[in-house]
Amino acid sequence: MKLDLLLRNADIITMDERRPHATSLGIWQGRIVGLDDDLDGLEAAEVLDLGGATVTPGFIDAHCHTTWFGLGLAELDVSAARGLNQLYALLEAGMAADGSAGQGAEPSAAEPGAGSAPGWLLATGFSQQQHGGEFPDITVLDRITGNRPLFIRHNSGHMAIVNTAALRLAGADQASFPDPDGGVIVRDAAGRPTGLVQERAQQLIQQLILPYSSEAIEAALDRATSYYAAEGITSFTEAGIGGGWIGHSPVELAAYQRAASAGRLHARAQLMPVLDVLHPLGGQNPPGVATAGLDLGITSGFGGEFLSLGPAKVFLDGSLLGETAAVSQDYCSHGGTDNTGNTGYFQAEPEELRTKMEAAYAAGWSIAAHAIGDRAVDLAIDIITDCAAKYGPRAVPNRIEHASMTRPEQLHRLAAAGIAVTPQASFFFDGGDGMTASLGPERLGWAYRAASFLAAGVTLAGSSDRPVADGNVLRGMQAFVDRRTASGAVFGNPDERLSPFQALAAYTTEAAAATGASHLKGSLSPGKLADFTVLSGSPLSAASIEELTVLATAVGGTFTFRMPGVPPRPADDPAATTPSFSPATNRS
Repeated sequence: MKLDLLLRNADIITMDERRPHATSLGIWQGRIVGLDDDLDGLEAAEVLDLGGATVTPGFIDAHCHTTWFGLGLAELDVSAARGLNQLYALLEAGMAADGSAGQGAEPSAAEPGAGSAPGWLLATGFSQQQHGGEFPDITVLDRITGNRPLFIRHNSGHMAIVNTAALRLAGADQASFPDPDGGVIVRDAAGRPTGLVQERAQQLIQQLILPYSSEAIEAALDRATSYYAAEGITSFTEAGIGGGWIGHSPVELAAYQRAASAGRLHARAQLMPVLDVLHPLGGQNPPGVATAGLDLGITSGFGGEFLSLGPAKVFLDGSLLGETAAVSQDYCSHGGTDNTGNTGYFQAEPEELRTKMEAAYAAGWSIAAHAIGDRAVDLAIDIITDCAAKYGPRAVPNRIEHASMTRPEQLHRLAAAGIAVTPQASFFFDGGDGMTASLGPERLGWAYRAASFLAAGVTLAGSSDRPVADGNVLRGMQAFVDRRTASGAVFGNPDERLSPFQALAAYTTEAAAATGASHLKGSLSPGKLADFTVLSGSPLSAASIEELTVLATAVGGTFTFRMPGVPPRPADDPAATTPSFSPATNRS
């Protein structure tokens, strides 16, 4: 056998307890053949001397929004604004850059499939926490934008800022317009919309923009996953496609397929269809049970090693940042906000959610339930546990997305049910201080657990929720280790901090387990996929994990990213003492 690629002189952290460390790794036809002495006597078409650089399994982001992130890379980014005056200045610049198109004559809604939402000003990255807790004044927004409709995504994804022109197009500008189920059009004391739309109320505006064209989505995936490759990410789970307020097109899966075929998808993808797009199907088992799925009866796990379907995604509640997550105790009043009686809310009536989730589960789908508040976590555990008892386990694990507020007794229920969780450490820095104010000291220890999940035997998958939060894995690992907020405080319970090894495991072995792919990836073991990340140092011993550099990323043994540098040296070159990579390239 002649190997395709041989890595030598490396510090290889395998994440395989049977063989935790190696210095050489051999790859053939996209798989790992062996390590160290397994490779004795084997030649290779390409030999890379890594000069002592660290190799880890490829990073897995188990919950992100890749299409949304990629689209946002081409939209007006307002995340750097600090104070509303800076925000307004960015919007004015955005209007000027577009030639202030749309001012004057009343624009029409985007044509279906237009993809670029002609006539609209689209912005991304807003958070009131970057503006002293304040939201934009709709009268100022109207002055800046005139008759051009505006849609600013909140970085939580659970609310948005719009202007009067957008509300008018949706027919929702009048005080008499009713709030939709599971959503709120926020109004002032006189009943006038403030421009803030929460949860499902966003769909009133989004339906004027959607669906994005397949080409727009493919371009977004190209942009986003090129970004991922430069950060060491080799696999990700797209947490919601096809419909609802999180999806971008009813043919989003087809756009993913085309992007993969055209070499525009630079990481392996598991896709979660939202529960909204599942529909009743005939011919399902068990007989006499109402089921809901996708055409031809395909379910979780369908697909291949590069692109597959994961669980069905369902939203049970909102967000902590927006104080709409369903919690068991009132949010604390702070910053002039009176939260007396505010315990958030469910996205629909609990029995309606149960009926829809059971119909999907009975058809063969695993469930990924967005549940942030502890009240929503209760509901998710109850429904998933009942479904598993009635219809059996699933090969692709059931999950609770975020599980941000978990009471002590819920830990054991999660472990007993085999439900994986995805709490994002990336929220600590930007959102930790705000969440501390919302939750108060008595229950802060329930927030964004990590070590106690592992101690209870719950699978803890590393993820970012990007673009809601920072998606850089090295910074995410650092956040799991130190839990620092922007003020320098430790968020929540200091005992929830992870060791560097546990933090690395979250984005490798644990994420692979949560996505049902432990047999394929997560560790650098013979027979598994040759997905790996090359780092400037070891995350297990570095003084600061976040200051490490990603030198290269490979998917199936093919580099999706290489740091600019000198051409590869032959392994027998005595000068080969530093990592040797050619200029950065993307996999084609």
